[in-house]
Amino acid sequence: MKKIAIYGKGGIGKSTTTSNLSAALSEMGLKVMQIGCDPKADSTKNLMGGKRIPTVLDQISKKGDDLTLEDITFTGYGNIICVESGGPTPGIGCAGRGIITAFEKLEELHAYDVYDPDIVLYDVLGDVVCGGFAMPIRGGYADQVIIVTSGEMMALFAADNISHAIRNFGKRGYARLAGYIQNSRNVENEDSIVSQAASENDTEVLYIVPRDGAVQLAESEGKTVIEALPKSEMAERYRQLARKVMEVTDAVLV
Repeated sequence: MKKIAIYGKGGIGKSTTTSNLSAALSEMGLKVMQIGCDPKADSTKNLMGGKRIPTVLDQISKKGDDLTLEDITFTGYGNIICVESGGPTPGIGCAGRGIITAFEKLEELHAYDVYDPDIVLYDVLGDVVCGGFAMPIRGGYADQVIIVTSGEMMALFAADNISHAIRNFGKRGYARLAGYIQNSRNVENEDSIVSQAASENDTEVLYIVPRDGAVQLAESEGKTVIEALPKSEMAERYRQLARKVMEVTDAVLV
């Protein structure tokens, strides 16, 4: 089982990238599980026909000890297993705690044994890398980390912080940085800016995802590009990304 955490600044298109990556991987015949680790709980929406699924925290609150695996896992496009950790009421409690609680509950209910996925993708908010948000790195859940960024200053700032956190945790044998995905925003000199930022953090840009209206068109239907526009150039781009991610993470595992 390959376990990859995908981090990035909020609003950078991390969940869109992750969902399309999941869809492309499922097309390759892989059994995929996507776990949303963001209080907004919208990571898997476009794998579920535009619908939000109940979160682990919400279901624990409602069902307590009667909670079953079926209450928190849902099958989406391409038979992808979808999970959303959820978060507390705004202003109350720690958002990162939702991730910790969700991970503990998934283990308690033997989710990974039951579904036996080939690949697990953790979609993690990267604005802050502390507490629960660092759980996929330091908790031994992920083997590698991929960072989604653009050439925008705040996205690069978040990517740099995440890279530093990974290096710190990596010294203790935790997840390693596999590279950056550039989710383009058409910033001037974006390719060179992101490439330099990756180089400064001793990594590389794995793939450049172009800005394309197909993404918004697909999302307006509550779908990934892979599902809504399978013959589009953008769908092929995500397939190329999936192949690159599999190739690079295999190399990291060696």
